[in-house]
Amino acid sequence: MTQQSSIFRAATEIAKLDIFAEDAEAARQRAAWSGAIAPGWDIVGNANGGYLLAIAARALAAALVRPDPVTISAHYFHPGQPGDVTIETQVLKEGRRFSSGTATLLSKGRALLGCIGTFGDLTEVSGPEIIDQGPPEMPDPGDCLPVVATDTFPPPFMGKIELRLHPEDGQFLLGKRTGQALMRGWFRLRDGEPADTIALLCAADAFPPTAFNADFPVAWTPTIELTVHVRARPAPGWLRCTFATHFVTGGFLEEDGEIWDSTGRLVAQSRQLALVPRG
Repeated sequence: MTQQSSIFRAATEIAKLDIFAEDAEAARQRAAWSGAIAPGWDIVGNANGGYLLAIAARALAAALVRPDPVTISAHYFHPGQPGDVTIETQVLKEGRRFSSGTATLLSKGRALLGCIGTFGDLTEVSGPEIIDQGPPEMPDPGDCLPVVATDTFPPPFMGKIELRLHPEDGQFLLGKRTGQALMRGWFRLRDGEPADTIALLCAADAFPPTAFNADFPVAWTPTIELTVHVRARPAPGWLRCTFATHFVTGGFLEEDGEIWDSTGRLVAQSRQLALVPRG
């Protein structure tokens, strides 16, 4: 039996730090964690935003003693480069089903991002459902365009995951744009590593910006804010993803995302606010 890889898990691993607290209650409510931004998870030299959020979310899940981010929102302050980081967490509420808290990811004392999240256990998800649309229709992964990492573009980050773009949306790689701010495709972790709910945060920011298929420069698109709603734990296999932009105003664009697992179940939704690339 082939042993499964854990590249993503290792690259987002955290460990609790011993810090001075006045009493046990304060130590339980506030904590610090060590981690690292691993080399190769970057885009134009800066670590991918979804990957950074995953590191912070690992620490927050540990602090809240809840495994799954039901909803999490991050604001990005500074780019991150490879090296050691610290995550400071604070527990805000501990409930019967869900717990909430904040996390700040710091590098050399400077905050890279801050997030607030509500976590729970999505092992068993139940309740009434209304679903008026299904997953986007796409060719099989083998019939889509693989994104192969380079030292520049496509960026090194693409070598840490597997990404297959819809044949229509991936034509921007050949200098042909659809004119529609839409990006569809398949995502999975490499070497058979199963995607947990933390990996969905990375998937939500893994695709090329939708602006690349519109009349905008192919350049870095800095994330201002990213929110992800996780609906369920994904089944093993490829994740079917679609991201669309409907409004570009004032130098900002939004990306609305859907992530569906291999069974055709919606497992996450996202919305990102980013800067329009300048060139």
